[in-house]
Amino acid sequence: MYLLRLISRNAWRHKLRSILTVLGLMVATISFGFLQTVVDAWYAGAEGAASTTLVTRNATSLVFPLPLSYQARIRAVEGVNRVGYANWFGGIYQDPKNFFAQFAVSGASYLDIYPDYIMPEADRAAFLRDRKGAIVGRKLANQYGFKVGDTIPIKGTIYPGQWEFVVRAIYDGRKETTNTATMFFHWDYVNEGLKKIYPRRANQVGVYVVQIGQPENAAAISGAIDAQFRNSLAETLTETEKAFQLGFVSMSEAIVVAVRIVSFVVILIIMAVMANTMAMSARERLAEYATLKVLGFGPGFLAALIFGESLLLAGVGCLLGVLLLFPLASGFAQAMGTMFPVFQVAPLTVLQQVLAALAVGVVAAIAPTLRAARVNIVEGLRSIG
Repeated sequence: MYLLRLISRNAWRHKLRSILTVLGLMVATISFGFLQTVVDAWYAGAEGAASTTLVTRNATSLVFPLPLSYQARIRAVEGVNRVGYANWFGGIYQDPKNFFAQFAVSGASYLDIYPDYIMPEADRAAFLRDRKGAIVGRKLANQYGFKVGDTIPIKGTIYPGQWEFVVRAIYDGRKETTNTATMFFHWDYVNEGLKKIYPRRANQVGVYVVQIGQPENAAAISGAIDAQFRNSLAETLTETEKAFQLGFVSMSEAIVVAVRIVSFVVILIIMAVMANTMAMSARERLAEYATLKVLGFGPGFLAALIFGESLLLAGVGCLLGVLLLFPLASGFAQAMGTMFPVFQVAPLTVLQQVLAALAVGVVAAIAPTLRAARVNIVEGLRSIG
């Protein structure tokens, strides 16, 4: 207890310096955690992908569609349990700034593959009955005030025209990491319109979503699906949903890497600041360390004093940073709307913050400890003054 009181008194002896150091550590911890959370949000879609879900797309590029007739042939592949399909719609709601994901899907066959989308059975049935029906996520509904029964006008970009959809259900996520910022509606409804205005674009889909029984069979089933359409006009590429999602992340990989680097640079900078603070404290206390040596206290005691002070300051800064990160992340998520469908501080991020703060505290104390341990008693006592 005596040692702890001494460490506490030393840490707050120069209040202004200690407060500024703690504030610097707090800002660094918040910045590190926030940037790591941004990276996690980038990978949220891939991390939330089911291991039993495959995605089949055009082998040439995702922008090229696949014939609707492929559905039955994919379903016939051994090991396939369900097949659904989806088209990225890319429409505009009121203003181009109001961006959110919209998918025209195959209805029940698509929803059955994603049990994490939770909604009342009555609402689900109403959506399936209404060809103009739509399902919106809870986050999307909260942002724009959508309610069951509302009509949502969407101006098509990929599929030109003015489209109207009726909200029949609002879905919640089974898990906190489930994306609830998406709108789903029936491809059949869009397809009927295309048959009238753009018949050549009708009866085609963007991707097929395939549910299989065992994850270990993913490679074999993917190969079997692609083999069916080899040398056809629309060859396919089938991969796991996680690999499919990571393909989008790789398009902005340079940004993700830059964010990661910046997060660690912040820690290195505050480590240098902390080391300088501890070095200043050690220089000022050379006479005290010499006096302690005269009284019989060894290098271990001096090391405990210096490391304790450094870790105490780092711990207080880390604690404040962790506590403030959660409201900051929540406020940022609300401000960004649907730009980041999943933006939550992960337990791993908090652990990384703590470990980074401990590393800062330990590294900053090494040089002052070595200096204190090697101080000559006579020279140390001369520094009184």
